[in-house]
Amino acid sequence: MTIPQHHDIVVIGAGIAGATIAHELLERGQAVCILDSAPIPASACSSHAYAIAHPHVGRGAPRLLRLTRIAFLMAEARWGKSWNQHGIFQPSKKDASFNPSEVEKYLQSLDLDKDMAQALDANEAMQICGIQQSGIWLPRGASLNLSEATVSALKPHPRLTCYWNTTVNRLEKVGACWKLFNHHNEVIMTADKVIIATALQAKSLAASMDVRLPLRPVRGQLTIFSISEHNGWAKKLPRTAISKDGYCLPARKLSDGAYEWIVGSSFDEGESDLQDWDASDDFNREQAKGLLNYEEGDLSHLQKAGSFVGIRCVAGDRLPIIGALTQRPGIFLATALGSRGALWSALAAKLISAQVLEDDFALLARLGFAADLVAALAPARFFAGALAAAPSLGALASNSKPILPSAPRAK
Repeated sequence: MTIPQHHDIVVIGAGIAGATIAHELLERGQAVCILDSAPIPASACSSHAYAIAHPHVGRGAPRLLRLTRIAFLMAEARWGKSWNQHGIFQPSKKDASFNPSEVEKYLQSLDLDKDMAQALDANEAMQICGIQQSGIWLPRGASLNLSEATVSALKPHPRLTCYWNTTVNRLEKVGACWKLFNHHNEVIMTADKVIIATALQAKSLAASMDVRLPLRPVRGQLTIFSISEHNGWAKKLPRTAISKDGYCLPARKLSDGAYEWIVGSSFDEGESDLQDWDASDDFNREQAKGLLNYEEGDLSHLQKAGSFVGIRCVAGDRLPIIGALTQRPGIFLATALGSRGALWSALAAKLISAQVLEDDFALLARLGFAADLVAALAPARFFAGALAAAPSLGALASNSKPILPSAPRAK
């Protein structure tokens, strides 16, 4: 009988979160085993090539503001060559008053200086972004090819072991270590510490340990449009990315003179269908009008050239779940990253590595990662009376209100 191999640290899930955490641990001198049910890394939502990244600057969600600023700085430092900095413009709400000086004061109160965020009137926005609307300009905003970043993080390393086509169905604590079982109820391997970074599958793995996680899917479809250089849309296309209810990337001119423009995405609560929906493309056409404030635009001129469908995983309070599962010592979670995988994965790598290695959290504290923020992300926030994930860093934080926009359902 073959004795299952033992590893000090096992990461389940080779998407952007699992890969980034594994890479951080490797950089800190640890041996890491990562496994995934797919034959390659970044096979699910992390195959997204057009993810945008920027700090949240809206009102009414103070923890999100602080968390995304920290996460953005971590992501910016981590992704290097994969980081496509083109800037992101956030138009003000239609018919809402916009006082640039007041907005500047608000941005300064968030500790966002001018190289991070600027208030622009419509004329300034036209000059910088190519869009005649007032709003907030995020010059360091970027996009990231999650697939490329994931593969790069898992490049061959002497302390990295990868298992592909390997599915974990349940986890069981036996003595001082955890056993990982497949669907035949066979032990795949054992580990001292297990990091679950499997998006929605984290729910069933947690359930195998008698832990309930409030996770659910949200389907998102973005559309790649082809636009003739001779129609009215060509003159309206932005030079930067725009983030509003939806988002778009800067238009790209092709060799034949036409433009390629990526617009997304639908927000289909509770849906996990990976097939293209025509209705989602139509929804993105309507979003395109809103992003550019181009109500007279002829939607038939937005010809579909491609699409991407991904299934986001969100928690009940719309914040990610990152940290130690204190009810099950040796288990760590990085899930519910929603639409901010590029940011939250960078943050998860730092936080979970610190917890796995039982650091003193001095580095995180210097980055502004206070005890209340650790608690806001901790799995413990969903369990009454539980302590927060980080040792000696504060108590349970209550669930936050939903903060992601709920766009009209398209199907």
